[in-house]
Amino acid sequence: MGDATSTSAFTKASVKVNGKLSDLPQPTTYITSHNSSGQAIVHSHDPFQWRPYDDSNLAFAVPYTTSRFPPDLNNDADLKLHQSLISTPDKLGLVNPKGTVLRCVDFAPGYACGMHRTQSLDYGIVMEGEVDMVLDSGERYGLKRGDVAIQRATQHQWVNKSNTQWARMMFVLQDCQPLTVAGKEMGEDLGTNSGLPPSGN
Repeated sequence: MGDATSTSAFTKASVKVNGKLSDLPQPTTYITSHNSSGQAIVHSHDPFQWRPYDDSNLAFAVPYTTSRFPPDLNNDADLKLHQSLISTPDKLGLVNPKGTVLRCVDFAPGYACGMHRTQSLDYGIVMEGEVDMVLDSGERYGLKRGDVAIQRATQHQWVNKSNTQWARMMFVLQDCQPLTVAGKEMGEDLGTNSGLPPSGN
C-alpha cells in the first residue's frame, strides 16, 4: 500500500513461521469464553497469522473482527462470524461493514504506505518503533511507542521513521456513518496500489 524502499530483499529473506516478516516479537491472541458453570475460560490461544503486502514491505494480522453492532456473544455467534470472515481473507477490506476489525500492522524499515482514507473511526496505537502520521493537509506528526492516533475518516499516510528497524501499530477500525465535509462525501479512498479489496461500507 504505497512507496516501498529497497528493503524487499531483506524482508523476503526473513519470512518466518505464520507469515511474520519482521524481527519483532510474535504476538498471541487469547480469546475467552465461559464453561458450563458460567465461569470464565480461555476458548483458544493462537499466534497471529500474517499476510504480506506491497512486495513484503508491509504485513497485516487480523486477530479479531465483529460483523454486528453491538456484537452478539450468545452461543459464540461472534466467534462463528469471525471465523467465517477470516476464512476468506481476500473478501475483507480495511473496514468490516457494520462491524470492527482489530488489525496489527508491521512496517518495514523506511517504508511509507500510500495516502489513503477509510470510512471508519480508527484507534491506532504505536507498539514498536516510531511512525510519522502524515495528513493530506501537509501536517506531519511523529508518534512514539504508546502514542495513539484517532483517525476520523481522514486522508493519511504512515511512515516508518527508522531505516534499520521494523515498526508496529495496532488498529481498531470501526465502521461509521458516511461523512460529509464542505459538501463533499469523504468515502473510502485506497489510493492506486493498496492491494486490498474495497471495504464496501
